[in-house]
Amino acid sequence: MDKSPIAHLPPPFDEILRRHEREIMRFLVRTTRDHEDALDLFQETWLRAYRAYPKLQNTDGIRPWLYRIATNLCLNRTRDRARHQGVVYDSELAEIASNAAIDNAHDQVLQLKVTVQRLPRKQREAVLMRKFAGLEYDEIATALGCSSEAARADVYQAMKKIRLAE
Repeated sequence: MDKSPIAHLPPPFDEILRRHEREIMRFLVRTTRDHEDALDLFQETWLRAYRAYPKLQNTDGIRPWLYRIATNLCLNRTRDRARHQGVVYDSELAEIASNAAIDNAHDQVLQLKVTVQRLPRKQREAVLMRKFAGLEYDEIATALGCSSEAARADVYQAMKKIRLAE
C-alpha cells in the first residue's frame, strides 16, 4: 500500500476537462435551448472551475461541483435576461407549440420540450441531470444545493408532471 502524498494528489485539471466537457456541454444546450448561449456558458463554466480548482477541498465530488457552476451560470443568465429584456419564455414556447403542424412524432417531442421548460426551475434542472445526464441523486443534491431527498422529490414531481402532460 502506497502511503506517499503523491498517491493522493487530485487529477490534473485537463483530465477533469476531458472527462466531463461533453456532458456539461449537453446539459447547457438542453438547459438554454440555444447553442450560442450554451457555448458562452460552457466557456464561463470551465473558466470558473479552473480558477476555483486549486482551492477545492474535496475532489471526489467534481462532477456535481461542475454541474453546480453550470446551473448557477444558467440561472444568472436567465435572471439577467428577464430583468433587462422582459423575456417570457413560456409564452414563446406555447406559441411555437401551437404553430407546429408537423408529424405526430415531432409534435410529441416538441410537447415534451415545452412541458420540461414549464417545470419549476429546480424540478427542470433535477430531471435534466437525472434523465439526460445520468447523475445520481446525491450528485444532483450537491449541484442544486439541497438534500438527496429533495433532489429525489424534484425528479419524482417533474416526471409526474411530464407523464400527466403526455
